[in-house]
Amino acid sequence: MNFDFDTFPDRRPTSSTKWNRHAGRDVIPMWVADMDFRCAPAIVDALRRRVEHGIFGYTDPPAELAPAVCEALVRDYGWTADPEWIVWLPSLVVGLNVVSRALADADEEVLTALPIYPPFLSAPRNAQRLLRTVDLVQSADGRRWEWDWDALERAVTPRTRLLLLCHPHNPTGRAWTRDELERLAGFANRHGLLVASDEIHCGLLLEPGRTHVPFASLDADVTARTVTLMSASKTFNLPTLGCAFAIASDAAMRTRIRRAMAGIVHHVGGLGYTATLAAYREGQSWQRALVEYLRGNRDLVEAGIAALPGLKTWHVEATYLAWIDARELELPDPVAHFEAAGVGLYDGAQFGAPGFLRLNFACPRPLLREALARIRTAVHR
Repeated sequence: MNFDFDTFPDRRPTSSTKWNRHAGRDVIPMWVADMDFRCAPAIVDALRRRVEHGIFGYTDPPAELAPAVCEALVRDYGWTADPEWIVWLPSLVVGLNVVSRALADADEEVLTALPIYPPFLSAPRNAQRLLRTVDLVQSADGRRWEWDWDALERAVTPRTRLLLLCHPHNPTGRAWTRDELERLAGFANRHGLLVASDEIHCGLLLEPGRTHVPFASLDADVTARTVTLMSASKTFNLPTLGCAFAIASDAAMRTRIRRAMAGIVHHVGGLGYTATLAAYREGQSWQRALVEYLRGNRDLVEAGIAALPGLKTWHVEATYLAWIDARELELPDPVAHFEAAGVGLYDGAQFGAPGFLRLNFACPRPLLREALARIRTAVHR
């Protein structure tokens, strides 16, 4: 079946957060992580059938949904999880905030690595937990981002309780290898850390032959100390439908998560459940076509940025996000500079990395080519 990723649907009439940011200006928005592609037809069809029913009352998770998620985990990653391990959430960001409250006490520390998706930094602070960070480093050949294992060891204190892991990594585009994950698991075990692993981009591995390795799948001990946060929303472009989930094998951990949610976190809406079920059951052919298209977009971005003086980017193994180092340009405000040329990028300072920019390349290729041309103009000004 052929899918059309080249046609651009005008999102401006839909109150799109992404496109509203630059309303009234000739700026191509490439900042927030949602895609300018129509959803998988199987999901649209499932939603249409549900909407035609005409009643939108309170909705429990469909009985078949958790088993369908677990079947997809086995099918896609070889990970066997129990449907009873699943706690439903309205978004992954809510999940980061909930686990920061649930799995670390007020006098304990939450550890993560920079650069990082901004809610990793705000969630512990929202929970009034202490935040500790370490910096990822570039490999010796400068071709990819890696863990600084010595710095990680130095960062831990007796008060450190929770490690927030981004896997695949946003914004660098790394898909951590099994060896890296096993070393990280050993680190967590030595220091008695619980791990919350954000795996929302796990369906977007761009390297042919690479398969996502869920952190919790490494062994039974890792499973017991890990909460995995997932959603169909990034892979299938469903963020507005508000459905995510936490997977925790430990019953006490699930109880703590539910207690942290009580009276604060609203239940998932029925359309979110409908879309998620259709995604995991019927969305694989669309997903494969999407990944192939994104791979072509990635290659276009990497070649385009490599040809420009003063900018550097890294090979994107997963996600649809390119991480760009613009420090050599010595711009007082990199975001404003590129917006003036008609491209809206995400400020790296919000990821803990001033002077960097994040570019979302999940858009029709003609739009991406125009954006890269505008970036070239901005660099040569």
